[in-house]
Amino acid sequence: MIARAGTGPLRRLVVLRHAKSAWPEGVEDHRRPLAPRGLRDAPAAGRALADADCLPDLALCSTAVRARRTWELASAEWGTPPPVRYDRRLYAAEVPDLLEVVRGAPPEVETLLLVGHNPGLEELVLELAGDGLDGTLDRVRTKFPTSAIAVLDWHGTGWTALAPGTALLTSFTVPRGRKG
Repeated sequence: MIARAGTGPLRRLVVLRHAKSAWPEGVEDHRRPLAPRGLRDAPAAGRALADADCLPDLALCSTAVRARRTWELASAEWGTPPPVRYDRRLYAAEVPDLLEVVRGAPPEVETLLLVGHNPGLEELVLELAGDGLDGTLDRVRTKFPTSAIAVLDWHGTGWTALAPGTALLTSFTVPRGRKG
C-alpha cells in the first residue's frame, strides 16, 4: 500500500539502468563503454519510452561513459530530446544520494528521467514504490537488468516532496534490441 497520497499534479519518475557494458582490460570502471548488446538495447529503450508516452521533460544522467552513451542512443530515438544534466553524484550512488539529486529537479518538471547504475537504482525504485501494478514490484525485486525501465507515478507540488513509499510503480520493462 502507498504510505500516503500526495497532493499536487501527477509526476512521473522514469528510472533507466544503463545498457549492457563491456569490460575491456585496463579500462577503469567509470570509462567502460557499452558492449555490442548495449549498443542494440539502448535505442530499444528509447523506442520503448516513446511508445509508452514516457518522454521526460528533463534527464539526469550519470557521468559514466556507459550511462552517457545509453542516454545518447535512447534519446536519439525521439524527435527532440529534452535537456540533460550530467551529475557525478549518480555514479555508484546509493539511495540517499539518488534522492538528493532527484529532489533537486525543478518543480516545473513533470516527467523526470534518471539514468544510472545498480544496485542503487533498484533500491531507489523499491524504496519509493508503496505499491505496484501487475506484479511489477516482484519483478523488480527479482532482477533489475541492464536497460531496465521502471516508471513511478506520484502526486506532489515539487520533487522535494518525493518520499519513500509514496509512488506507484506503474510499469517495469526490459527492452532488447535485435541482432543484425
